[in-house]
Amino acid sequence: MLPKDLTGFTNVQTLDPMILVDLRYATTNNFTHQVIYDFTTAIVRTGTAQKLAQASALVQAQGYRLKIWDAYRPVSAQKRLFDVYPDPNFVAPPDPNFSHQKGVTLDLTLTDMAGHDCLMPTAFDDFSPQAHRQAPRATQQDANYQILDQAMHQAGFIGYENEWWDYRDSQMDDYQPLSADPNDY
Repeated sequence: MLPKDLTGFTNVQTLDPMILVDLRYATTNNFTHQVIYDFTTAIVRTGTAQKLAQASALVQAQGYRLKIWDAYRPVSAQKRLFDVYPDPNFVAPPDPNFSHQKGVTLDLTLTDMAGHDCLMPTAFDDFSPQAHRQAPRATQQDANYQILDQAMHQAGFIGYENEWWDYRDSQMDDYQPLSADPNDY
């Protein structure tokens, strides 16, 4: 059981303002080409946010920054996403115990210190085999992916096998469902 002070939500930028936030589902710049949710603040559970801050420090020490594409996704947003793209092979049905909806999963990438995206295996939400963690990568793509992946694992995250950008808190099962409005943070 996690201590109560770790189970609430935290705005990730309050722990580390160097983390960039570009919530793609708050814009039309996503695979659905529709706005899915009405907030631009990335929140996750406090324990998860603390781990993310550790990962951020690890990549900063190497001259990089983290950029978040998706974090806590309320059940209502997941319902909207599923309504727009009702394919359970790519989009999970709404479920308050699902990792994004519990606030323990982040979709993110690596940038240079100026905030320019690094070359990664694919674009965000690319559902092709090239997005899989075990897919072959070009040299620079692999080097950047390894920096991100090693920092996230060292900080206490595990990666989803089909999406190189998806990282879940290794203690995700210790968190119970909880809802929040990111606009309050």
